[in-house]
Amino acid sequence: MKITVDVSTCVGCGLCESSCPEVFKVEGDGIAHVIAQSCKEGHNLKEVAESCPVNCINIS
Repeated sequence: MKITVDVSTCVGCGLCESSCPEVFKVEGDGIAHVIAQSCKEGHNLKEVAESCPVNCINIS
């Protein structure tokens, strides 16, 4: 599984980071970045991606 964030679409709302801070981090540029490719806490990353208000999280 590969997780990516479309930085041209991301609005930096932080929902992904609050859902799974092991994988996502909103950096100083106001954009979410992927910092790990898996979540040890057992969060469903597909659900996190689906909850993104601008659909910028891709999981393949």
